[in-house]
Amino acid sequence: MTVNPGKLAQMFSATTAETLAASPDRAEAIRRGRRIAYLSICCTTVEAGVGILAGARADSTALLGFGVDSVIEVFSAAVVLWRMQAGARGERRERTALRLIGASLLLLAVFIGVGAIRSLIGHEPAAQSYLGIALAVGSIVVMQWLARAKRSVARDLSSGAVQADSVQSEICSYLAAILLVGLGLNAWLGWWWADPLAALAMVPLVLKEGWSAWRGEACGCSHLHEADHI
Repeated sequence: MTVNPGKLAQMFSATTAETLAASPDRAEAIRRGRRIAYLSICCTTVEAGVGILAGARADSTALLGFGVDSVIEVFSAAVVLWRMQAGARGERRERTALRLIGASLLLLAVFIGVGAIRSLIGHEPAAQSYLGIALAVGSIVVMQWLARAKRSVARDLSSGAVQADSVQSEICSYLAAILLVGLGLNAWLGWWWADPLAALAMVPLVLKEGWSAWRGEACGCSHLHEADHI
């Protein structure tokens, strides 16, 4: 087969031009993804601190569970950030970290469930917590925004890890909505049982998140050889 040198040179030039044009966009997407990851860690750290403090003061199982879940979300976001920085290296360590995240979430589900059932049986009402209500409202707004931002980065990078992390942020916003209902009914209508019921409603979401992490799905491990990871 005869090869036309001129045609080869033209094809090579076109491919090089496309690569150079795509590289700045990808580099910008990586920088944006890291900024969002750092912002996510900051937000969930504040969320965890306020949730645990307010939950302890109000003796609220739902608030405490939400706060502890946020601690685990901080660790999860840090794993994703590390994954973005480390590229394809450290897959085994990432799987180990995900197992730890999964085990922590499964234990958290047990903690929330037992605490809620104990409160219902023992008729242990939680105190009103307007700080908790403000936290829940803020978390719904911020976590939904973070989820959309992470999905955008995931599309630009074809990254299963960032896509899965966006799902975790969305789940966090659902937990905040459940928390808001429970705290609101307790504060405004005096329905003391709303708080432990809200805590029980969180259990299936936490269990699902924990099982996904245990199986290596929370950070896109099942797509490591399919998606273009950083």
